[in-house]
Amino acid sequence: MKKIVLVLFLIASNYFTFGQEKSINNYEFIIVPELFDFLKEPNKYQTSSLTKFLLKKNGFTVFLDSEEYPKILKKNPCMGLTAVVVDKSSLFKTKVAIELRDCFNKLIYTSKEGVSGLKDYKQGFQEAIRNAHTNMNDVRYEVLSKKVVVDVVKEIIVKVPVLIEEVKEVSTLELPVLVKPLKVTPIKNTNSSNTLYAQPKENGFQLVNLIPKVVFVIVNTGIKNTFIIRDKNGILYKKDTTWIAEFYEGNKRVVKEYSIKF
Repeated sequence: MKKIVLVLFLIASNYFTFGQEKSINNYEFIIVPELFDFLKEPNKYQTSSLTKFLLKKNGFTVFLDSEEYPKILKKNPCMGLTAVVVDKSSLFKTKVAIELRDCFNKLIYTSKEGVSGLKDYKQGFQEAIRNAHTNMNDVRYEVLSKKVVVDVVKEIIVKVPVLIEEVKEVSTLELPVLVKPLKVTPIKNTNSSNTLYAQPKENGFQLVNLIPKVVFVIVNTGIKNTFIIRDKNGILYKKDTTWIAEFYEGNKRVVKEYSIKF
């Protein structure tokens, strides 16, 4: 009977995990960069402020990356998405798409292209962004509803009698006896991993670990694969396939190696 209860518990756990899986519509926060890659000035043509304004209509709490974030978002950057406007313009038409990326810079949503035939750059980009946003009606912030959990529970209740009979049949089979006890290997704490993930920021990136926690904020330089580590009095540079961080803690020089995913 204990075996039956254990199997049913595992099945139920799988159902709840599926029912509570976080979708794009369960992210409350969106961060909009003030400087998009295709522009040379922050918020040129009001592209960033317009994107922020439009995404607020979808129910999200939206910030420019230069604004102060709430404490909950500072502690867990993975609670938010980054909205990036991508320029796909041709010779005679302005075309853009709005991308949503998670805290590991993984692309999880792309809108349909918004197109404008206006020749004025400001009017053209603003119209194209608005047209791209009109295709995002299905993207809204929605807290996981109680109805989802209730439906999952109902489905489990319906299937439990059948599952019990199937488990009873399996339990009548003769299973081999283990001669040696199973050796349990403890799971290592991944917080000490030297793998960092780059999240785009104005003039550089912030590097987060798997906790996730911001480890460094790095600023671009004119040298390839070389960055300044902000507030650390140091630099980050690439040597072969490894990234080296050199900085000072007090009067002590610190050198650390990292694997960074851009």
